[in-house]
Amino acid sequence: MIAFDQVSLRYPGGTGGVHDVSFELARGELAVLSGHSGAGKSSLLKLIAAIERPTAGRVSVGGQDVGKLPRQAVPYLRRNIGLVLQEIRLLLDRNVFDNVMLPLQITGHPPADASKRVHVALERVGLAGRGREMPLSLSGGEQQRAAIARAVVNRPSILLADEPTAHLDAAYASDIAALFRSFHAAGVTVVVATHDSSLFDDAAPRRLVMDHGQLREAG
Repeated sequence: MIAFDQVSLRYPGGTGGVHDVSFELARGELAVLSGHSGAGKSSLLKLIAAIERPTAGRVSVGGQDVGKLPRQAVPYLRRNIGLVLQEIRLLLDRNVFDNVMLPLQITGHPPADASKRVHVALERVGLAGRGREMPLSLSGGEQQRAAIARAVVNRPSILLADEPTAHLDAAYASDIAALFRSFHAAGVTVVVATHDSSLFDDAAPRRLVMDHGQLREAG
């Protein structure tokens, strides 16, 4: 499903990025990506989603060479990828329902089916009946749940999350980790970058450990 073959990403000035990274993830696998701040975790996720392009090597997602995709093909790739960023980035002038609806509107999804999908996604993350509320009325953990609903409303085959529990207390963090484990149990390929990999111990995930841009462990 996801394969890196001697992949490097060098930013201007030679800072950050990843260096000569190789690994493979099977369809439906759960991988936990850990490492110190600046280790390259975010860069690796961005390479999978074609937010960044490799400066060397090959990134393959679903059999496609992501680094060679023409710009106009990237949105079609991302229809199969749900992305949860460190910054939640909910639109504060729209209610929760409309925030979750946004990816379906962008892809021109039929309105009636789109509405059903939004209700299902909100129910899945524990926000059933909260769609009319504005983002600022939600707690931090609830805002993160809304962001996850938005990421999965298009029913992606791959779910990427960059430190989704970083700013949450222990109880909220445990709840969010359980959500990702549930998507994995439903057959979604899940890659989570986190400082607290112990949140996923009971799911026996694949471990990917980054250190200064290099993959030190892929067990």
